[in-house]
Amino acid sequence: MPPALRTSPILGLLLGSLASLASTAGQAQEAASPNGRGGGGAGGAPAVAVAVQPATVGSVPVEVTTNGVAEAPSVISVRSRVDGQVERVLVNEGDTVQAGQVLFTLDSRVTQAQLAQQQANLDRDRATAARAASDAQRYASLRSGAFASVQQADQAQAEAVAAAATVRADEAMLAQTRLNLDFATIRAEAPGRLGALPVKAGNFVRASEGVVLATITQTNPILVSFSVPEGWLGELRAAQARGEKPKVLASRPSRQTAEQGGAAGPGQPAVGELVFVDSAVDSTTGTIKLKGRFSNEPARLWPGQFLEVALVPREEPNTLSVPAEAVQRGQQGAFLFTVHDNTARRVGVRVVRYVNGRAVLADAQVANGEPVVTEGAVRLQDGMRVAVRSPENKNGGAGATVTGEAAKPDAPRREASR
Repeated sequence: MPPALRTSPILGLLLGSLASLASTAGQAQEAASPNGRGGGGAGGAPAVAVAVQPATVGSVPVEVTTNGVAEAPSVISVRSRVDGQVERVLVNEGDTVQAGQVLFTLDSRVTQAQLAQQQANLDRDRATAARAASDAQRYASLRSGAFASVQQADQAQAEAVAAAATVRADEAMLAQTRLNLDFATIRAEAPGRLGALPVKAGNFVRASEGVVLATITQTNPILVSFSVPEGWLGELRAAQARGEKPKVLASRPSRQTAEQGGAAGPGQPAVGELVFVDSAVDSTTGTIKLKGRFSNEPARLWPGQFLEVALVPREEPNTLSVPAEAVQRGQQGAFLFTVHDNTARRVGVRVVRYVNGRAVLADAQVANGEPVVTEGAVRLQDGMRVAVRSPENKNGGAGATVTGEAAKPDAPRREASR
């Protein structure tokens, strides 16, 4: 080999190392290039699967959340008005009864005998009164013809009046006995649910002892008592001045509902109206006591039950809201991702409050109808490509199905009003 083409072993090693470094640098530059196959840009990176729901601008209720207790409008203690032995118990503990329904019957044989005796006395005294009235009329005619003395005529007239009074007394006594006979049948004075029945058939009860035979608790409608800070008193008075009754929502505590299940849970609150505002503010707590009335036909609420209550004194129009799950938290505060042309955009937001699973926003650069990411936001960064899939409709129709390119907003960007 010519001397010029001969290479020392050390020089060969150096040339090999330089070639390897050049190849590695080229691969790294290709990977970092936006058009490279391994790049993280929009060119070839796989899109992140997300679910979206539209932001909405509309009327949003103002809710004052607190705790309350359900209470019965009335609790009636059933007592006997007459003495007697309990003959029959026609209801069971816990039954729902209607007004006028028979609950107990007492032994009324003695009262029936008294009624028969008084009826006979009344018939006798009526006959006596009729004879006395006839005698008085006859003596009055004889007196006019000077065939009877004045004294005889006056005496006949007095006897007729006394006989008539005796008849009226008999009629009153007969009416009282009939009333006692009716009291021997004990009826429900109001609709409601029965409590315990401490007195059983065969026991003797006396009206003077005041023994409670049963307790009827009215459950439909039902009241819920709760308190709110006194600062809301002005809004409540304004609503009353307009002739409005603010809405009240009541539900079982969310933890209790999740563990036990039930109709009146956080997703299905009972809806009622405000019917009572206390006449004074509690100076100790700075709150005012309120009551709401609820229709309780399926017995969703129970007297004495602890409840979560939301008072809705008014509604705010033209308010921007998004699903609560769209709002994320970061070091710089709350934010969310909007989707436009299959690209995620990070938008900082300020949450005013949460209402019915939605976050109410203020000063947010989000348009009405603009899709916001509700699932998959933890994997997103600003500017990443997304693939929108159809989410479950979790907010009563708020989550529209979006396929292909993300839906575009139907209104220009705007700032939400409080």
